[in-house]
Amino acid sequence: MKGLRTIYMLLLGFLILTSCSENQDFDQIDELAIVPSYEASIFYVKAQETLINRVSGLNFFTQDFNFDAFEEPFFTERVISGVLTYELENTTSKPIEIRLEFLDVNENVIDTEVFSMDPAPTSVLSRDVAYGPTGKSLDIIRTTSKIRLTAVNLGDNSSESDIPDSAIELRSSAQFTLELQ
Repeated sequence: MKGLRTIYMLLLGFLILTSCSENQDFDQIDELAIVPSYEASIFYVKAQETLINRVSGLNFFTQDFNFDAFEEPFFTERVISGVLTYELENTTSKPIEIRLEFLDVNENVIDTEVFSMDPAPTSVLSRDVAYGPTGKSLDIIRTTSKIRLTAVNLGDNSSESDIPDSAIELRSSAQFTLELQ
């Protein structure tokens, strides 16, 4: 029995020494691509119909949103694609238009998105705007310093919706893919 165990051990040792193994390639780290996706909310705006009725003139809301994050070297040098997602809901009795202008540091308009909606009842308007290889130029994102939002009442200043708490709501978010190596 002892002799048989010795033969098995020798055979096992022989098989281990003659088995196939692949040489390790420690240079694979050079081929590693790290491309995480980041998602964040950009802005949320809600304007009640009662507020819209109090404002004379067409523009009932204008605001600039500072976006220096797009100008950070960490972001601008690594962004490879992105999608801005917008959701617009109108429960008021007014047709509306929302205009988003992307501005550079000198306040030049470098891109514009326009949303038009009929009065309620309407469904939520959703729009995805791609940047990068499958969409608009990434330079728009890289050079955006501000986003100017202008909301226009295309109706009157007296009607009111039957929907409680009627308002216009605009939500936006962004998802960007960055290359870290």
